[in-house]
Amino acid sequence: MKLRRLRALAVKELLQVVRDPRSLMLALLMPVMQLFLLGYGVNLDIAHVPVCVYDQEGSPFSQGLFKRVQASPYFRIVRSLHDQREIRQAMDNGSCRMALVVPADFSRQVALQRHAAVQAIVDATDDNTATLAAAYANAVVAGFANDVRLDLVERTSGLPLLPAPVAQQSRVWFNEDLESRNFIIPGVVALVLALVGAQLTSLTIAREWERGTMELLVSTPVTPMELLVGKLAPYFAIGLLDGLICLAFAVFWFHVPFRGTLLALLFATSLFLLVVLCVGYFVSVAIPNQIGASQIALFLTIMPISLLSGYAFPIDQMPAAIRLLTYGIYARYYVTILKALFLKGSSLHELWLPVLALAGYAAAMVGLAARAFRKRIG
Repeated sequence: MKLRRLRALAVKELLQVVRDPRSLMLALLMPVMQLFLLGYGVNLDIAHVPVCVYDQEGSPFSQGLFKRVQASPYFRIVRSLHDQREIRQAMDNGSCRMALVVPADFSRQVALQRHAAVQAIVDATDDNTATLAAAYANAVVAGFANDVRLDLVERTSGLPLLPAPVAQQSRVWFNEDLESRNFIIPGVVALVLALVGAQLTSLTIAREWERGTMELLVSTPVTPMELLVGKLAPYFAIGLLDGLICLAFAVFWFHVPFRGTLLALLFATSLFLLVVLCVGYFVSVAIPNQIGASQIALFLTIMPISLLSGYAFPIDQMPAAIRLLTYGIYARYYVTILKALFLKGSSLHELWLPVLALAGYAAAMVGLAARAFRKRIG
């Protein structure tokens, strides 16, 4: 390869990006827009779920329970109901997502230390919110019942109740606050880089066909490998810049912890960029139309990464056949590396398996992309 020809191709492609405001906007503004939209829009946590209460007893015990629920950051009591019909109406019109029903004998059952059931009716049109809300409500009610039981035993016996001989103490590692944003934002970085990289490079060769400059390009002594490297070098630099922008916003704006090293992140990002840029280049060679190439590149990147990379949906919860399919999705390995670098602070030595898989994918795609272009017309 001749450095002079590579430099000429790279400068030509960079000028195309600078002169085209759409490409420049895609390269610089889309990462920020996507990060903000997905960072704020995709959230699996729940907070301040609207709750309606139906107190059939009206005792201090039931009011104490409602105060405990209201004090929780997960719930917000919005209405007090008076019969089952009002519960159905409130759930139907969406004024509450959960209803708590305290039975008429609640305080008596608590005083007798029997099983005192509190009914929780949950709107499960959003199954994730319903599952989490039911689990949090159960924890709040269980905590309240335990405190009441301890208080009753101490008051009736006059002696403090000894703690249980065995107690569970949970400790959460890597995502201590259990915030879904810390889990999702690293995957958003992969989605943004794939989308921007494939979209930009899908226009490179197709643009030459549409503008009628392909004949001139074929008549030059440029080799297919030189064309590949020269065309992709500017987009590779733009991709690394986008990666650094995403890292800065993730850490300083969304406060996602980054415990790995910048060198490890840049190395993994370089391998991932090689894959997505070659995918876009391959599509551009195969489809000599900018609109068609852009649409195909979008389909090949956003669908697999959104659904099968583990970016938002845990792979180990997928059916066995789908889990097997994810091993062929290059973004799976990059998302795994990103989450380990951000949250665990892992080294590349500890991540050798996904790094090796991503490197193999990059080598294969570079080879396919270089062989895809033929210096002939028609």
